[in-house]
Parts: sequence; C-alpha cells; structure tokens
Amino acid sequence: MCDATGRGGEDVNVAKNTVPSIEYTVSFAGGEVLESSKGEAPLEYLHGASNLVPGLEAALEGKESGDQVSTDVPPEMAYGVRDDSLRRAVPRSELASLGELDEGMRFEAETEAGTEILSVISLDGDEVTVDGNHPLAGRTLHFDVEIVAVRAATEEEIAHGHVHGPGGHHH
Repeated sequence: MCDATGRGGEDVNVAKNTVPSIEYTVSFAGGEVLESSKGEAPLEYLHGASNLVPGLEAALEGKESGDQVSTDVPPEMAYGVRDDSLRRAVPRSELASLGELDEGMRFEAETEAGTEILSVISLDGDEVTVDGNHPLAGRTLHFDVEIVAVRAATEEEIAHGHVHGPGGHHH
C-alpha cells in the first residue's frame, strides 16, 4: 500500500537506510533549550548515514512510529570532548581577508590539518584567539524525541547519504 507520497506505508522500525520523521527538543543538562522542532515540520533524516549525533542515532535504533525517546548524550557520543590544543592565538593580520572580526564569529580556514571551522573566542589588539572545537564540544545534551513516522529510504537517498524532498535535504 502507498501513502500520499507514493511510498510504501508499511510499518517500519528505525534502522539503517530508513527515514525517520521526528519532532525533537535538545537542551543542556540544566534545562536550557538549545533547539526545538516544535511548531515546525518534523525533521526527516537518513538513519545510519551519520546525519545525527551518534548517541541520539543509537537511542532511536529499533524504535517505531509513535515512540517517545528521552535520552542524555555525553560529549563522546555528541560533538566530542573539548580539545584544548584546538584553541590557539593567531596574528590578526592572518585573518585580514575576513574583514571585521567579532567574538563568536565562525569561519572556515585552511590549516595543516585541512579545512577547519574555527570560532573567534577573543580579540586582543593584534592577536585573535580561535577555537577549532565544535561550539557544543564537551557538553552533555538531553534529547526529547517523538518518532512521527518511519519509512524505507529510496535507493537515491541511500546513494546520496541524505533525505530528499520536504523535511530533508535538497540539492
């Protein structure tokens, strides 16, 4: 049987190469909400393709439409532990091509390690302190998730590594 999208409407559990549609709220341990899909279209993602943090993806494995999941994801299974070696001071002149710099600003830079996304941590005269850690590195995240629907992924979605169409990624 097909649903309104023309795709199979059979019951499917969350597993590799399925497309869960989820409503979620992510917060810090103290309850401060970081992001929520409430009031928006549910998020669709290709399960097993590293489109979510590993700890959340593991918590959703095997669940089905209608299930609710509440889980704490430690830094090691989210955005990693903080690595102080990724924080360094650079001469402001090396960042002149970026124009005016502000604390919190993020930018891509070519480094010895390849392309990195860096954040400006502080500005002190001719010196800029940048950090290559993800802004959420070192933080435990709490997720409240409701699985709205689960469907099998299309061959094209599996080949591309992400969902196509409403609620997913587009080319």
